Amino acid sequence: MLRFALRRSGSLLVVLLALTVLVFLISRYGGGDPVRSYLGANASADAVAAMRARLGLDAPVWVQFWDYLTRLARFDFGISLGTRRPVSAELAQRIPATAELALWTIAFSVAIGVLLARVYSLRGRFSGLLRLILFSGASAPSFLLATAGVLIFFGSLGILPVSGRTSYGASSGLTGLYVLDGLLTGNLPYAADAARHLVLPALAAGLGPGVALARVLADGLGTALRSGYARTARSLGESEPAILWRHSLRNAASPALSLLGVQLGMMLSSLVVVEEIFSWNGLGQFLVRAISGADTNTVATISLMLGACYVVLNALVDLALALIDPRIRLGPG
Repeated sequence: MLRFALRRSGSLLVVLLALTVLVFLISRYGGGDPVRSYLGANASADAVAAMRARLGLDAPVWVQFWDYLTRLARFDFGISLGTRRPVSAELAQRIPATAELALWTIAFSVAIGVLLARVYSLRGRFSGLLRLILFSGASAPSFLLATAGVLIFFGSLGILPVSGRTSYGASSGLTGLYVLDGLLTGNLPYAADAARHLVLPALAAGLGPGVALARVLADGLGTALRSGYARTARSLGESEPAILWRHSLRNAASPALSLLGVQLGMMLSSLVVVEEIFSWNGLGQFLVRAISGADTNTVATISLMLGACYVVLNALVDLALALIDPRIRLGPG
């Protein structure tokens, strides 16, 4: 297991370096002039040249890349061209919001997957109709699910909020995660209100991955429960719940975890759209504004962060798979 973890960590570092190089090149040569965007279209040529020298954009590309790496190591991401503030300061305000929404989205996806796995394994007309409805809903893009949620749960029923993170204002600042902050300070109405604000955006981003996870998990459980070791366990007098939890679930979890690693990218991309729809003051909404304002520093930094999160999460999924299935860590490569 240790060799597998070290080998996977080495691959992770290589991928992160390649991702950093790609984001750097796109930010420098992807179109648009960040200096012009910062100074304005009416800036003189001398002012543009002076600002380019100040930002180090007139140096050779390898010098710029080394400076970029050293600044990344110090968590110095430059100045946001849109807000004229350090990008690190802007991110510090918005990362907790996206982190809280991402955690709830993953939790909803896993819960939906586990609960619906049983539905997919049922037989009959009703179960077939239910599977069709769920599959159709999961096939819809996140922005359509978000819009439908707004129309149904806010417009028609009026039971869930659709804007912002809470109705009470900013939290105490303990963690930046409003639900957790409310629980830590004993302010249960605040925590409950923050949780209500999380329901619709988390469902909009997590429904599709959750239903896909349910289908794979149900297929894996069905195959495992029909396997030879399951029949042997039944012959030895074990109950069906014991066979499910002790024997079948572990074998069925491997393909489900593999799919979850792939779905993480879908979740991250969905959060960008969902945050804009629900006025969620996180990285996704900040990224949309940065793209529209040609804020290359911010776009590059958030793109690098989201890409790194996806790569790291997939590495953690691989390690979890290796713990569950020894064949993965003992295999070639």
